[in-house]
Amino acid sequence: MQDHGCLQGDFPLEESLDRAILQNVQLLVDSGELEHPQRESLSQYAERDLPLSFFNERPRAHRLQGDEEALAAARLFAEEIRPGASDRDRGRKLPLHEIRRLAELGLLGLVVPKEYGGPDVSTQTLVDIFKIISHADGSIGQIPQNHHFFVKTIELIGNKEQKSFFFQEVLNGAQFGNGLAERSSSKGARKITTIVRKLDGEEGFVLNGSKYYTTGALYSHWIPVTALNEDEQRMTAFVPRHAPGVTVLDDWSGIGQRTTASGSVVLRNVKVPESCLLPHFQIFEGPQYFSAFGQIMHAAIDIGIARAALEDAAAFVRDYTRPAFGSGVTRANEEPDLIRRFGELGIRLQAAEALLDRAADAIDHARKELNAETAGKAALTVDSAKWLVTETAIEITNALFEVAGTSSMDRKHNYDRHWRNVRIHTLHDPARLKLHHVGKWFLNGVYHEYKM
Repeated sequence: MQDHGCLQGDFPLEESLDRAILQNVQLLVDSGELEHPQRESLSQYAERDLPLSFFNERPRAHRLQGDEEALAAARLFAEEIRPGASDRDRGRKLPLHEIRRLAELGLLGLVVPKEYGGPDVSTQTLVDIFKIISHADGSIGQIPQNHHFFVKTIELIGNKEQKSFFFQEVLNGAQFGNGLAERSSSKGARKITTIVRKLDGEEGFVLNGSKYYTTGALYSHWIPVTALNEDEQRMTAFVPRHAPGVTVLDDWSGIGQRTTASGSVVLRNVKVPESCLLPHFQIFEGPQYFSAFGQIMHAAIDIGIARAALEDAAAFVRDYTRPAFGSGVTRANEEPDLIRRFGELGIRLQAAEALLDRAADAIDHARKELNAETAGKAALTVDSAKWLVTETAIEITNALFEVAGTSSMDRKHNYDRHWRNVRIHTLHDPARLKLHHVGKWFLNGVYHEYKM
């Protein structure tokens, strides 16, 4: 990694990392800031850190030259990770080797602008890549979403020096995690409590707070953290993963997306130089496609999982499911009612994919010609796609058992991972809100504006 103003202070030695984590865990549990779930539901990294070698010994990242090469790399990666997906989910085995390969193949540099050496793939290609990877493993498919979200953040509001430094980091294989969401102390509140303020008597800033649902942070070199400054403006601080005062805990115990490491990040008096602080609020001061860009990747993850579930269902019905008594056929895949049901599910899947493609085109249009109209259309089509994808993915992953029958529910198949993954992943951004956003347009001709 390059030398930069963000890299300051003495980093803790590897042998002290686990002890520091245990001390922080106990302090947080005692204070009520951390809800430590049952030990057996966690990965081994809830109370210990990854070895430093995981971060320091990554192979050099390949530099992709364009969309076609990026799609080919995604297909190769998907074939590599597909065989172990069920076992990783079943045992909550973190995909450490797979994350290294993601970087090695150049798949972390997808949206780096061409002027900085990246391929800057189209949104359509980005969506296709998320579908391809999530079809193979939904958890791994989600991990780079926040990474690309923050690469785009740098493109939109970073200064020249920040772009030059961080884009080269990414092209060399560095990964961004995230420190966006918080577990609120009061019901219904979503106010950010993480604060970044100027240091007294010296240059730079200090960051304090706790984050949860920090997908990818455990695996990352950098953790972009959302915080409020002294004027209550939303900022993004890029914090080195092993900076003093940073504790990353894989205390994620969700029923799905089990290997995303979407647990806690605790920040205690973390020093942040001005060169690592970005004014996130500026993105929303005019027309923007940024919100749509972040959401469409989530929709692509869900549709990739849904297609995998439908294909698993079809294979099981062809090979194992017995025809219903009195159906008059000798094979289940010849049953008229099952054929009809697969037709329904297939049409809904294709419709959701088509709307997702239309949304990707709308974002690319807004990227080329940004104004209130193109930004509004991007938000409208992504909201529409997000609602349809959510409904379709939940229906397909649930219908897998309906069409495949009782024997498909044997634990050895682990088909329930598709439903668990879709169900938990679609909850972070409720689909019911999209109906209101879309309805405002079709009834009153008013685009929904996403504000921070």
